[in-house]
Amino acid sequence: MVQPVRSLFEEFVRTDAKDLPAPGAGETWRRFEVLARWASFDLSVGRLSEGHADALAILAEAGLEVKDNTVSYGVWAAKSRLGGTSAERVPGGWRLEGCKQFCSGNGIIDRALVTADTEDGVRLFDVVLEENVIGIHPDSWSAVGMADSASETLEFGGPVLSEVRVVGPVDFYTRRPGFWFGSSGVAACWYGGAVGLVNNLVASLSPEPNEHVLADLGVAASSLEAMRAVLKETADSIDRDSIDADGQGHYRALVTRQVVHDLATEVLARVATAGGARPLCHDIDQARRAADLYVYLAQHHGGVDAAELGRLVRSRPLWN
Repeated sequence: MVQPVRSLFEEFVRTDAKDLPAPGAGETWRRFEVLARWASFDLSVGRLSEGHADALAILAEAGLEVKDNTVSYGVWAAKSRLGGTSAERVPGGWRLEGCKQFCSGNGIIDRALVTADTEDGVRLFDVVLEENVIGIHPDSWSAVGMADSASETLEFGGPVLSEVRVVGPVDFYTRRPGFWFGSSGVAACWYGGAVGLVNNLVASLSPEPNEHVLADLGVAASSLEAMRAVLKETADSIDRDSIDADGQGHYRALVTRQVVHDLATEVLARVATAGGARPLCHDIDQARRAADLYVYLAQHHGGVDAAELGRLVRSRPLWN
Protein backbone atom coordinates (compact mmCIF):
# COMPACT_ATOMS: atom_id res chain seq x y z
CA MET A 1 0.00 0.00 0.00
CA VAL A 2 1.31 3.45 -0.93
CA GLN A 3 2.20 5.54 2.10
CA PRO A 4 -0.24 8.47 2.47
CA VAL A 5 0.92 11.84 1.18
CA ARG A 6 0.49 13.53 4.55
CA SER A 7 2.79 11.11 6.37
CA LEU A 8 5.43 11.25 3.63
CA PHE A 9 5.37 15.04 3.61
CA GLU A 10 5.60 15.18 7.40
CA GLU A 11 8.59 12.86 7.16
CA PHE A 12 10.25 15.28 4.73
CA VAL A 13 9.63 18.21 7.11
CA ARG A 14 11.12 16.22 10.02
CA THR A 15 14.17 15.01 8.12
CA ASP A 16 15.60 16.42 4.89
CA ALA A 17 13.94 19.82 5.16
CA LYS A 18 15.88 20.66 8.31
CA ASP A 19 19.28 20.74 6.62
CA LEU A 20 18.30 21.37 3.00
CA PRO A 21 20.87 23.72 1.42
CA ALA A 22 19.58 27.17 0.53
CA PRO A 23 19.70 28.09 -3.17
CA GLY A 24 23.07 29.62 -3.98
CA ALA A 25 24.73 28.47 -0.75
CA GLY A 26 27.14 26.20 -2.60
CA GLU A 27 25.10 22.98 -2.59
CA THR A 28 22.18 23.81 -4.84
CA TRP A 29 22.57 20.55 -6.74
CA ARG A 30 22.10 18.62 -3.50
CA ARG A 31 18.96 20.68 -2.89
CA PHE A 32 17.64 19.73 -6.34
CA GLU A 33 18.55 16.07 -5.78
CA VAL A 34 16.64 15.94 -2.51
CA LEU A 35 13.52 17.53 -4.05
CA ALA A 36 13.73 15.19 -7.04
CA ARG A 37 14.04 12.15 -4.78
CA TRP A 38 10.89 12.98 -2.83
CA ALA A 39 9.07 13.73 -6.09
CA SER A 40 10.14 10.31 -7.41
CA PHE A 41 8.33 8.71 -4.45
CA ASP A 42 5.13 10.67 -5.07
CA LEU A 43 4.64 13.87 -7.08
CA SER A 44 2.07 15.31 -4.66
CA VAL A 45 4.66 14.87 -1.91
CA GLY A 46 7.21 16.48 -4.20
CA ARG A 47 4.91 19.44 -4.81
CA LEU A 48 4.35 20.00 -1.09
CA SER A 49 8.04 19.48 -0.27
CA GLU A 50 9.10 21.98 -2.92
CA GLY A 51 6.58 24.53 -1.59
CA HIS A 52 7.83 24.12 1.97
CA ALA A 53 11.48 24.40 0.91
CA ASP A 54 10.74 27.42 -1.27
CA ALA A 55 8.89 29.17 1.56
CA LEU A 56 11.83 28.73 3.93
CA ALA A 57 14.20 30.10 1.28
CA ILE A 58 11.93 33.11 0.69
CA LEU A 59 11.74 33.88 4.41
CA ALA A 60 15.53 33.63 4.71
CA GLU A 61 15.94 35.93 1.71
CA ALA A 62 13.70 38.45 3.50
CA GLY A 63 15.91 38.21 6.60
CA LEU A 64 13.25 36.37 8.60
CA GLU A 65 13.90 33.34 10.77
CA VAL A 66 11.64 30.33 11.26
CA LYS A 67 12.26 29.30 14.86
CA ASP A 68 10.08 26.18 14.86
CA ASN A 69 11.35 23.78 12.20
CA THR A 70 8.37 21.47 12.67
CA VAL A 71 5.96 24.06 11.17
CA SER A 72 5.12 23.24 7.57
CA TYR A 73 4.76 25.91 4.89
CA GLY A 74 3.49 26.41 1.38
CA VAL A 75 3.70 29.23 -1.16
CA TRP A 76 0.36 30.32 -2.58
CA ALA A 77 1.02 32.86 -5.31
CA ALA A 78 -1.20 31.79 -8.22
CA LYS A 79 -3.01 34.55 -10.05
CA SER A 80 -6.72 33.91 -9.80
CA ARG A 81 -9.48 34.28 -12.35
CA LEU A 82 -11.92 34.70 -9.48
CA GLY A 83 -10.82 38.13 -8.30
CA GLY A 84 -7.83 37.00 -6.28
CA THR A 85 -6.65 38.11 -2.86
CA SER A 86 -6.19 41.68 -1.73
CA ALA A 87 -4.87 43.29 1.43
CA GLU A 88 -5.83 46.67 2.86
CA ARG A 89 -3.83 48.57 5.45
CA VAL A 90 -5.97 49.05 8.57
CA PRO A 91 -5.27 49.96 12.20
CA GLY A 92 -3.04 47.25 13.62
CA GLY A 93 -1.84 45.85 10.29
CA TRP A 94 -3.47 44.43 7.17
CA ARG A 95 -6.87 42.95 6.36
CA LEU A 96 -6.53 40.01 3.93
CA GLU A 97 -9.59 39.21 1.82
CA GLY A 98 -10.61 37.37 -1.34
CA CYS A 99 -9.94 33.94 -2.78
CA LYS A 100 -7.01 32.15 -4.33
CA GLN A 101 -6.82 29.08 -6.54
CA PHE A 102 -4.28 26.24 -6.42
CA CYS A 103 -3.60 26.41 -2.69
CA SER A 104 -1.60 23.19 -2.50
CA GLY A 105 -1.54 21.41 0.83
CA ASN A 106 -4.76 22.78 2.25
CA GLY A 107 -5.53 20.77 5.38
CA ILE A 108 -1.96 19.43 5.43
CA ILE A 109 0.35 22.42 5.93
CA ASP A 110 0.31 24.85 8.85
CA ARG A 111 1.19 28.18 7.22
CA ALA A 112 1.51 29.68 3.75
CA LEU A 113 3.19 32.65 2.13
CA VAL A 114 0.28 34.29 0.30
CA THR A 115 0.47 37.02 -2.34
CA ALA A 116 -2.14 39.78 -2.25
CA ASP A 117 -2.77 42.94 -4.24
CA THR A 118 -2.38 46.18 -2.28
CA GLU A 119 -2.70 49.83 -3.25
CA ASP A 120 1.02 50.08 -4.03
CA GLY A 121 1.68 46.65 -5.55
CA VAL A 122 1.78 42.97 -4.61
CA ARG A 123 2.79 42.06 -1.08
CA LEU A 124 3.60 38.71 0.49
CA PHE A 125 2.12 37.66 3.83
CA ASP A 126 2.98 34.86 6.25
CA VAL A 127 -0.46 33.44 7.03
CA VAL A 128 -1.51 30.99 9.76
CA LEU A 129 -4.11 28.95 7.92
CA GLU A 130 -6.37 28.09 10.84
CA GLU A 131 -6.74 31.81 11.53
CA ASN A 132 -7.18 33.35 8.09
CA VAL A 133 -8.67 30.67 5.83
CA ILE A 134 -12.40 31.13 6.28
CA GLY A 135 -13.80 28.93 3.53
CA ILE A 136 -13.15 26.33 0.85
CA HIS A 137 -14.84 26.51 -2.54
CA PRO A 138 -16.76 23.23 -2.92
CA ASP A 139 -15.39 20.84 -5.55
CA SER A 140 -12.63 23.31 -6.47
CA TRP A 141 -10.03 20.53 -6.76
CA SER A 142 -11.57 17.75 -8.81
CA ALA A 143 -8.30 16.77 -10.43
CA VAL A 144 -7.34 13.16 -11.11
CA GLY A 145 -3.65 13.92 -11.56
CA MET A 146 -2.05 15.53 -8.46
CA ALA A 147 -5.28 14.83 -6.59
CA ASP A 148 -3.46 14.32 -3.30
CA SER A 149 -1.82 17.75 -3.43
CA ALA A 150 -5.17 19.16 -2.18
CA SER A 151 -4.76 22.33 -4.26
CA GLU A 152 -8.16 23.81 -3.48
CA THR A 153 -9.57 27.30 -3.98
CA LEU A 154 -9.71 29.06 -0.61
CA GLU A 155 -11.40 32.14 0.81
CA PHE A 156 -9.40 34.42 3.10
CA GLY A 157 -10.46 36.71 5.93
CA GLY A 158 -10.31 36.50 9.68
CA PRO A 159 -8.16 38.56 12.07
CA VAL A 160 -6.03 41.48 10.96
CA LEU A 161 -2.47 40.47 10.04
CA SER A 162 0.14 42.37 12.06
CA GLU A 163 3.09 44.09 10.35
CA VAL A 164 5.38 41.23 11.36
CA ARG A 165 3.42 39.01 8.97
CA VAL A 166 4.55 41.09 5.96
CA VAL A 167 7.40 39.35 4.12
CA GLY A 168 9.75 41.79 2.42
CA PRO A 169 8.92 45.07 0.66
CA VAL A 170 6.28 45.58 -2.01
CA ASP A 171 6.74 43.27 -5.03
CA PHE A 172 9.46 41.41 -3.12
CA TYR A 173 8.19 37.97 -4.16
CA THR A 174 8.96 38.32 -7.89
CA ARG A 175 11.81 40.85 -7.78
CA ARG A 176 14.17 38.93 -5.49
CA PRO A 177 16.97 36.88 -7.14
CA GLY A 178 15.65 33.68 -5.58
CA PHE A 179 12.40 33.82 -7.56
CA TRP A 180 14.06 32.27 -10.60
CA PHE A 181 16.14 29.91 -8.48
CA GLY A 182 12.92 28.55 -6.99
CA SER A 183 11.31 28.07 -10.39
CA SER A 184 14.19 25.77 -11.32
CA GLY A 185 13.45 23.78 -8.16
CA VAL A 186 10.01 23.03 -9.61
CA ALA A 187 11.74 21.57 -12.68
CA ALA A 188 13.75 19.31 -10.36
CA CYS A 189 10.42 17.90 -9.15
CA TRP A 190 9.27 17.32 -12.74
CA TYR A 191 12.49 15.39 -13.27
CA GLY A 192 11.85 13.38 -10.11
CA GLY A 193 8.38 12.47 -11.32
CA ALA A 194 9.86 11.20 -14.59
CA VAL A 195 12.44 9.16 -12.64
CA GLY A 196 9.65 7.50 -10.66
CA LEU A 197 7.81 6.56 -13.86
CA VAL A 198 10.89 5.00 -15.48
CA ASN A 199 11.94 3.15 -12.32
CA ASN A 200 8.47 1.66 -12.04
CA LEU A 201 8.55 0.69 -15.72
CA VAL A 202 11.89 -1.11 -15.35
CA ALA A 203 10.61 -3.04 -12.34
CA SER A 204 7.56 -4.21 -14.30
CA LEU A 205 9.27 -5.42 -17.48
CA SER A 206 9.26 -9.08 -18.44
CA PRO A 207 12.57 -10.97 -18.19
CA GLU A 208 13.08 -10.69 -21.96
CA PRO A 209 11.45 -7.50 -23.30
CA ASN A 210 11.35 -7.08 -27.06
CA GLU A 211 13.47 -4.61 -29.03
CA HIS A 212 10.71 -2.03 -29.30
CA VAL A 213 10.28 -1.93 -25.53
CA LEU A 214 14.03 -1.66 -25.04
CA ALA A 215 14.20 1.17 -27.58
CA ASP A 216 11.53 3.14 -25.72
CA LEU A 217 13.31 2.48 -22.44
CA GLY A 218 16.58 3.68 -23.95
CA VAL A 219 15.05 6.95 -25.14
CA ALA A 220 13.43 7.46 -21.74
CA ALA A 221 16.77 6.86 -20.00
CA SER A 222 18.58 9.33 -22.26
CA SER A 223 15.89 11.91 -21.48
CA LEU A 224 16.46 11.42 -17.75
CA GLU A 225 20.21 11.86 -18.18
CA ALA A 226 19.71 15.05 -20.20
CA MET A 227 17.34 16.47 -17.57
CA ARG A 228 19.81 15.65 -14.83
CA ALA A 229 22.63 17.34 -16.75
CA VAL A 230 20.77 20.59 -17.36
CA LEU A 231 19.58 20.74 -13.75
CA LYS A 232 23.13 20.13 -12.50
CA GLU A 233 24.48 22.93 -14.69
CA THR A 234 21.69 25.26 -13.53
CA ALA A 235 22.45 24.46 -9.89
CA ASP A 236 26.15 25.17 -10.44
CA SER A 237 25.28 28.46 -12.17
CA ILE A 238 23.16 29.50 -9.19
CA ASP A 239 26.04 28.73 -6.83
CA ARG A 240 28.47 30.73 -8.97
CA ASP A 241 26.18 33.78 -8.86
CA SER A 242 23.95 33.54 -5.78
CA ILE A 243 22.63 37.11 -6.10
CA ASP A 244 22.09 36.96 -9.86
CA ALA A 245 24.59 39.75 -10.42
CA ASP A 246 24.89 38.81 -14.10
CA GLY A 247 21.12 39.14 -14.54
CA GLN A 248 20.88 35.77 -16.26
CA GLY A 249 18.75 33.98 -13.66
CA HIS A 250 15.55 34.57 -15.62
CA TYR A 251 17.06 33.21 -18.83
CA ARG A 252 18.60 30.17 -17.14
CA ALA A 253 15.36 29.30 -15.37
CA LEU A 254 13.28 29.51 -18.54
CA VAL A 255 15.77 27.34 -20.44
CA THR A 256 15.84 24.78 -17.63
CA ARG A 257 12.08 24.60 -17.34
CA GLN A 258 11.61 24.31 -21.11
CA VAL A 259 14.18 21.53 -21.47
CA VAL A 260 12.94 19.54 -18.48
CA HIS A 261 9.29 20.01 -19.46
CA ASP A 262 9.87 18.77 -23.00
CA LEU A 263 12.01 15.81 -21.95
CA ALA A 264 9.61 14.79 -19.18
CA THR A 265 6.80 14.87 -21.75
CA GLU A 266 8.93 12.56 -23.91
CA VAL A 267 9.35 10.22 -20.93
CA LEU A 268 5.57 10.11 -20.45
CA ALA A 269 5.12 9.05 -24.08
CA ARG A 270 7.93 6.47 -24.05
CA VAL A 271 6.81 4.88 -20.79
CA ALA A 272 3.30 4.54 -22.21
CA THR A 273 4.44 2.86 -25.42
CA ALA A 274 7.00 0.65 -23.68
CA GLY A 275 4.59 -0.62 -21.05
CA GLY A 276 1.44 -0.51 -23.13
CA ALA A 277 -2.00 -0.13 -21.61
CA ARG A 278 -1.56 -2.85 -18.97
CA PRO A 279 0.42 -0.91 -16.32
CA LEU A 280 -1.63 2.24 -16.90
CA CYS A 281 -4.84 0.25 -16.39
CA HIS A 282 -3.87 -2.47 -13.91
CA ASP A 283 -1.12 -0.81 -11.84
CA ILE A 284 -2.73 1.98 -9.84
CA ASP A 285 0.65 3.33 -8.74
CA GLN A 286 1.95 3.70 -12.30
CA ALA A 287 -1.37 5.11 -13.52
CA ARG A 288 -1.27 7.71 -10.76
CA ARG A 289 2.36 8.59 -11.50
CA ALA A 290 1.53 9.23 -15.15
CA ALA A 291 -1.55 11.33 -14.35
CA ASP A 292 0.34 13.29 -11.69
CA LEU A 293 3.25 14.11 -14.00
CA TYR A 294 0.94 15.16 -16.82
CA VAL A 295 -0.90 17.61 -14.56
CA TYR A 296 2.26 18.91 -12.85
CA LEU A 297 3.88 19.59 -16.23
CA ALA A 298 0.81 21.62 -17.16
CA GLN A 299 2.06 24.17 -14.63
CA HIS A 300 4.55 25.13 -17.32
CA HIS A 301 3.25 28.17 -19.16
CA GLY A 302 4.06 26.69 -22.55
CA GLY A 303 4.03 29.16 -25.39
CA VAL A 304 4.07 32.19 -23.10
CA ASP A 305 7.34 31.14 -21.47
CA ALA A 306 8.84 30.04 -24.80
CA ALA A 307 8.02 33.45 -26.32
CA GLU A 308 9.58 35.21 -23.32
CA LEU A 309 12.65 33.04 -23.74
CA GLY A 310 12.79 34.04 -27.39
CA ARG A 311 12.71 37.71 -26.42
CA LEU A 312 15.57 37.17 -23.98
CA VAL A 313 17.60 35.33 -26.64
CA ARG A 314 17.42 38.38 -28.94
CA SER A 315 19.28 40.46 -26.34
CA ARG A 316 22.06 37.91 -25.81
CA PRO A 317 25.27 37.36 -27.77
CA LEU A 318 24.99 34.73 -30.48
CA TRP A 319 26.34 31.26 -29.75
CA ASN A 320 29.83 30.45 -30.97
